[in-house]
Amino acid sequence: MSTARYTVGIDLGTTHCVLAAVDLTASDGDEVVERIELIPQLTAPGAVEERPMLPSFLYLPHPDELRPEDRVLPWGEPPFVVGELARAMGSRTPIRLVSSAKSWLCHPGVDRRAAILPVEAPEEVGQISPLQASIRYLEHLRAAWDHQHPDAPLIEQDVVLTVPASFDPAARELTAEAAEAVGLRHLVLLEEPQAALYHWVLATREGWRKQVQLGDIILVIDLGGGTADFSLIAVTERDGSLELVRVAVGEHILLGGDNMDLALAHAVRAKLAAQGIQLDPWQLQGLTHGCRSAKETLLSHDEVGAVPVVVPSRGSKLIGGTLRTELTRDEVSHTLMEGFFPIVEAAARPAARARAALTKLGLPYAQDAAMTRHLAAFLGRQVEATRHLAGFEGRLPEHASFLHPTAVLFNGGVFKAPPLLERTLTVLNGWLAAEDAPPARLLEGSDLDLAVALGAAYYGYVRRGRGVRIRGGTAKSYYVGVESAMPAVPGMEPPIEALCIAPFGMEEGTQAELPPQEVGLVVGEPVRFRFFGSSVRRTDQVGAVLEQWTADEVEELEEIEATLPAEDRQPGEVVPVRLHAAVTEVGTLRLEAVPREGGEAWKVEFDVRGEH
Repeated sequence: MSTARYTVGIDLGTTHCVLAAVDLTASDGDEVVERIELIPQLTAPGAVEERPMLPSFLYLPHPDELRPEDRVLPWGEPPFVVGELARAMGSRTPIRLVSSAKSWLCHPGVDRRAAILPVEAPEEVGQISPLQASIRYLEHLRAAWDHQHPDAPLIEQDVVLTVPASFDPAARELTAEAAEAVGLRHLVLLEEPQAALYHWVLATREGWRKQVQLGDIILVIDLGGGTADFSLIAVTERDGSLELVRVAVGEHILLGGDNMDLALAHAVRAKLAAQGIQLDPWQLQGLTHGCRSAKETLLSHDEVGAVPVVVPSRGSKLIGGTLRTELTRDEVSHTLMEGFFPIVEAAARPAARARAALTKLGLPYAQDAAMTRHLAAFLGRQVEATRHLAGFEGRLPEHASFLHPTAVLFNGGVFKAPPLLERTLTVLNGWLAAEDAPPARLLEGSDLDLAVALGAAYYGYVRRGRGVRIRGGTAKSYYVGVESAMPAVPGMEPPIEALCIAPFGMEEGTQAELPPQEVGLVVGEPVRFRFFGSSVRRTDQVGAVLEQWTADEVEELEEIEATLPAEDRQPGEVVPVRLHAAVTEVGTLRLEAVPREGGEAWKVEFDVRGEH
């Protein structure tokens, strides 16, 4: 363990970044001294303010767009703009704005090391990679911390960096690499819903034990600017004390507040079109920004019936060069409630449409905007999540069509709007009532914007043997594909079996047993490793072999192409090996191929590095 003075939590969010800390020298036992760190950032050319959140936007200005003195920060003059000013400038010139870098970082369909952002930017705009964008956000956060704490630089502190629970091993590895690139040596990764729950435990102090009881199933719904994440936490008992155990996580869903802002912008555009006013694509960007602010006002203040929205215009005949309209409470309510939070049955599932054969490069956004249908699918898929958990046998009725949560913890800026939180709880409790289950209780005490960073900082404190730990480990069981030996058949590839190498819930810093099976490893020539994961097969142990499976229970992850060194063997030689998996302290997954005759093992990493 390091000699750090602070444990630092970093929420590297899709739309905002937050920095929090626990002072180890001032904390003792359950008395934890934590705080949010204010982040200096440009809010206008030449204007620096300290704010609790750093918008996750990066602007690549034209050389003549800003004077050197316009972008000076307390620690220097970076060649790019991050934060509030970046978001504001990007609303006017979106072709120079990098956004949703976190979502791109977990997109397996693109080279995340390639300079692809901003998407469709003209040649004169120097694009950057999703990895580089993440590095620049972290560079800003590190500089902000070091400016505030010159006697305790960030590289010397214990840092907990959060990731979505649904991040696959490749995205986790890239996140860790971004942190390493800015010098963060004492680093661990933590899933965001767990971080939110850690903050709830911290915020309620010992009160959390009064809000839950043995046998509770806590549903964590995290709906931020760009993503939706679901997790399930069971309340168990160990040595006479309550304990929290993560039992399930959902898929990575690109659906959040940004979708809602865009939907409102399209609704306003349609209203303007009915008046004979057509907007250019660049104007829609500005309109979306205006709708975000109007939405927040209307959902937070019941007495407000409409909010003006200003759209930038190039038209000389318009007063002040702007186009003015408004967004009403009824328009917001109808668009969001019916589009994103509709009242559906528990058996509802997200709609899927046939996709066009050709599509522009972009993120794999959710096809169905209805968050309630995604939630129904998650709970239905996890109906067996607690069947084999000690103390939970027989608690869920045999006729249950979905897992029944008993408590709900909300997280994410979307739920700062009470109507959206209340609608979600109403829909969930409607499902429970239909299956004669008691309603789920609302857990209170968490800060919807800052919880993840604060919970991450507290987790760093917990790792030192203090506070309340949530048991979790890997969110999936992991498998590697093994190709069957068979004679060549025209038009048919050899069948693939899935060999379990890491069971569900494998803790950080642990190693799995070597599976009994030997497999043949091809060395000295290009090969590909196929990996699979399952969030529902919780009882598979190391060595379990799946000959067949359904798409609902096992998903294929990103494959790795590699050429393993032949050493003193012939290229193409098949070497008998046993496979050995380990979860690092950081929280990434590594695979080793151990040869039968001994010697150095081949290491294969679940990442997207160029060399393996």
